[in-house]
Amino acid sequence: MIDRYAVFGNPIAHSKSPQIHRIFAEQTHQSMEYVSQCVPLDDFAQAVEEFMAQGGKGLNITVPFKQEALAVTGQLTERARLAGAVNTLVLSEDGTLLGDTTDGVGMVRDIRQNLQWSIAGRRVLVLGAGGAVRGVLEPLLAERPAELVIANRTVQKAEQLADLFPDMDTISGSGFDALAGAQFDLVINGTSASLSGELPPLPNDLLAAGAHCYDMMYGSKPTPFMSWAQQQGAEACSDGLGMLVEQAAESFYLWRGVRPETAQVIAGIRRQLIG
Repeated sequence: MIDRYAVFGNPIAHSKSPQIHRIFAEQTHQSMEYVSQCVPLDDFAQAVEEFMAQGGKGLNITVPFKQEALAVTGQLTERARLAGAVNTLVLSEDGTLLGDTTDGVGMVRDIRQNLQWSIAGRRVLVLGAGGAVRGVLEPLLAERPAELVIANRTVQKAEQLADLFPDMDTISGSGFDALAGAQFDLVINGTSASLSGELPPLPNDLLAAGAHCYDMMYGSKPTPFMSWAQQQGAEACSDGLGMLVEQAAESFYLWRGVRPETAQVIAGIRRQLIG
């Protein structure tokens, strides 16, 4: 029986995961099947059980099931525990499900390897305090930035995320209004503002000389945050398409034990987006 993999979500028709993993499988000569499956909102655990019983070896999990996926795991990685969410399920040899999250390591790999930007020793600002941001904090902190500030409209949420890392004195939470007068070398937008064509309330002097800006969202044209960054004189800016492909590559590695090449995949999807 061929090894089966899938991405579970609702909705799911927009997912590029099947395309990405099919390319990875061809590239690495892996015999496997990967599909997308729209799962009823009240049937996630049953859908996972049925998929694994039918030869499933692993799953990607997307909205709105990343928290529900925690409940079906027999074991969690430390980064998944800190993220409070799971986007990758791996069937272990003993039949239990390992829950992991690959979003953060995917973003860091995109920033460090694909874009060739530095994180170590830099002043990093992360915008937003939702699940997307929580999932990337541990890999970001592992890069040893000089400081990491989480800014959010609701200050308490930002502070709660910072409190997840009590042993790290470089991380703190604040409101957007507290950013006045501060400057950062790397600004990462983890809010959903780009989806609605909006921008967080940011001061005009936020970027240090040579600053880089990264939007975790992506699209066919620059996001509002990227346009703001360019207007503010950012040395370079990028959207999160590379993060999408790199987190998929990390999942693929967890399942198959081989790491695919990502550069051509990123370039190919970029061409599709631009049309």
